[in-house]
Amino acid sequence: MAPFSSIAMKLNTLQNIAHQLTPTSKMPVLFLGHGSPMNAIEENQFVKEFRNIAHKIPVPQAILCVSAHWETAGTFVTAMAQPRTIHDFGGFPPQLFEVQYPAPGNPSLAKEIQDNVHYSNVQLDQDWGLDHGTWSVVKHLYPLANIPVLQLSLDFRKGPQYHYELSQELSSLRNKGVLIIGSGNMVHNLGKVSWKRLNEHFGFDWAIEAQERMKSYILEGHHDALINYDKQGLAFQLAIPSPEHFLPLLYVLGLQEKGERVGLFNDVPVAGALTMTSVIIES
Repeated sequence: MAPFSSIAMKLNTLQNIAHQLTPTSKMPVLFLGHGSPMNAIEENQFVKEFRNIAHKIPVPQAILCVSAHWETAGTFVTAMAQPRTIHDFGGFPPQLFEVQYPAPGNPSLAKEIQDNVHYSNVQLDQDWGLDHGTWSVVKHLYPLANIPVLQLSLDFRKGPQYHYELSQELSSLRNKGVLIIGSGNMVHNLGKVSWKRLNEHFGFDWAIEAQERMKSYILEGHHDALINYDKQGLAFQLAIPSPEHFLPLLYVLGLQEKGERVGLFNDVPVAGALTMTSVIIES
C-alpha cells in the first residue's frame, strides 16, 4: 500500500488540476455592502439582489474576496485546499453559527497570486479560512459552494494608496475566470447606529451626504478623492471612523479599466449609520 503522504500528494495534485484556470473573457468586479451577519440567513432585498447579480454575470472559475474582517500585519492569501467557515461575531441566534459554507480553496491560484504580485510580499496562509465578510454574501451568489474561494487580507499598517495600487496587480486574474469581490460597507459607523431602526432604510444627514458624494466620485471616476477620503471633511470622517470596511472598495476601483461601465445596486442606508450600496464594474 502506498504511504499516506504519497496518497495525499496525489490527491492535492488532482485537486489542483481540477481547479486549474483557463482563459476567459474579462470578468466583472464587485463591491458588496455586506451589512449585518444576519443577511446570511435572512430573506430581504439585499440578498435577492446578490442572487440577481450572480445570474447576470459569467459563472466564475474561482473567487478572490477582500473582506473587511481579515486584517493582518502584511498581505496574506488563503492557500488551503478546504478553508473553514469562520463565525467571527457574537450575540446572534444559534442558526447563524450553524451555517457552513464548504467551498474549496485553490492552492495553485494562491501561489500564482503570490508569484505575480510584486507590489507586496504576499504570504500564503494556511490558518484563516472564510470569514463572514466573505461567506455571508458569497453563499447567496453561489449557494452550491462548488466554486473555489480565496481571501486576500488587508494590511492594517498600510494607507489607502497602497491598497488601491496593490489591487491593480490582480488585474490579470479577471481574464482567467476569477471574480474579485470587495466586501465591506462604504458608510460604516457602528458607534452611531440607531439600533431601534436597525431594519429601516434610514440614514443620518452626515451618512447621506457622505454616501452621495462617494457615489458621485465612483460614477465619475474620481478615485483620488476616495483614496484621500480622510481629506473630504466631517461627513467622511463620521462615515469612515476606521478604514477596514471602506478599503475593499478601493481594491475594486483599482481594477477598473478605461471604458468600463460602473453600476450601483442595493443603494440604501440602514440604521442611520450604515449603507448597503454595492458596485459592479464590467466591460
